[in-house]
Amino acid sequence: MDDWLGDLAQIAEQEKLWSPGDTIVVAVSGGPDSTALLHLLARLAPSQQLKLIAAHVNHGFRPEESAREEAAVQQFASELGVVYEYTKLNMPAYIEETKMNAQAAAREKRYSFLFEVAKKHGAASIALGHHADDQAETVLMRIIRGTGPSGLSGIAWRRTEKNVELIRPLLRRNKADILRYCEQWGVSFSEDSSNGKRTYFRNLIRLDVLPYLSTLNPQLSQSLVRLAELATAEDDWMEHETRVAFGRDITLVSEGCHMTCKALLDLHVALQRRLIKLILNCVGMVTETISFDSVETIRLAAYDSAPSTWSLDVGSGVRFVREYDKLCFIRAGKGNNLTSSEAGYHYVVAEGITRLEMPDAEAELLFEGLLPNEKSRPRDKQEALFDADQIAYPLTVRNRRPGDRMQVLGLNGTKKVQDMFVDDRIAPSRRERMPILVDAAGRILWIPGVRRSEYAQINGSTKHILRVRALFTAADNFD
Repeated sequence: MDDWLGDLAQIAEQEKLWSPGDTIVVAVSGGPDSTALLHLLARLAPSQQLKLIAAHVNHGFRPEESAREEAAVQQFASELGVVYEYTKLNMPAYIEETKMNAQAAAREKRYSFLFEVAKKHGAASIALGHHADDQAETVLMRIIRGTGPSGLSGIAWRRTEKNVELIRPLLRRNKADILRYCEQWGVSFSEDSSNGKRTYFRNLIRLDVLPYLSTLNPQLSQSLVRLAELATAEDDWMEHETRVAFGRDITLVSEGCHMTCKALLDLHVALQRRLIKLILNCVGMVTETISFDSVETIRLAAYDSAPSTWSLDVGSGVRFVREYDKLCFIRAGKGNNLTSSEAGYHYVVAEGITRLEMPDAEAELLFEGLLPNEKSRPRDKQEALFDADQIAYPLTVRNRRPGDRMQVLGLNGTKKVQDMFVDDRIAPSRRERMPILVDAAGRILWIPGVRRSEYAQINGSTKHILRVRALFTAADNFD
């Protein structure tokens, strides 16, 4: 095994990019980076027991050039014995229709296709050809545009989207290394003519800004990559501490969540800001829309020693209320975490939450992380255990909806929730209040005291367990 394969296998193990036997979709544009990545993974596949799917997108921007690229990628995949998937898009028409930025629109459609291919083949991950030079450019772009410490972490080795891992195995290799690899192995690739257009911000950074700044610091690219690695490690630790604080200090209620001023003030200022952003995200705000000024206004409100009650419209239908020693975050209007009384109740459960109060259901749920052992089984029908790594967050706890069906454990097909309530002799007056645990994909995972679904079952490969226990009032005990 040469240095490239040895390094790749080591990085995959360190960063947990894949496991033996995984199916990986490799996004191949036809350029040197993605083509080298496909070649590398094809060489590594036998020893790692990997199944590869090469996926190529013709965006329709450069008809003749794109046709040549597609033919070359298809031929290359065939030579490697790799399954090939392809789609042709009409991006100019889509951009005209949506008025989106060209790069954003192309990314949206490209990733949509990649996720479709991953679903079709049951792939665990999608491999992308981003490398160290891309990392340096990304960090510099974020600095120029304005970013916080999290933004300095740049491109992640892996992240989960739509239950699929996006992985970047070449993130420590620079462009020059990749070009030398292609030359050494005789790997042919295409050159995208749009890479020379300075109308794109990234191209401007790559062609002009980085070369100029490198005259002041010849090691600038390496320094930016090192900064990203340091920032990533520190950001991971900060994120973990924030979620610990969230689980410990936040109380979920029907209209949102709340915490005490003291709980916030006991944290370091860096954790205060992160916790506020996490709370706002939990009650429905998109992270990118949360401004620094809003976070600071909320944070400083906790320092007001005079007992007071006042509110702030944070945006996106979220309202912050200071009630004496309590800080409340409320999702109002149509998008409320608690829907209208006609529709019932609807609670959002973010990863890391340990307790959920549900006055509407006259119950509460307790969430606990466990490590697997031979006694890993639920104690009774008011408890369920799930493979935590297969859970799609955020979860939702709600009452029943018309047409609800569950993929019941031990049964073929699905069963109506209504029929399960009848079978278990759940009183009609209780059925509208019964809590139903649902994942981010809308799949019913569990009805406490009634049934558990087949999803996220514990098996021999389970590494982390999520235990969920329901506590009902005495009248609603289902034991």
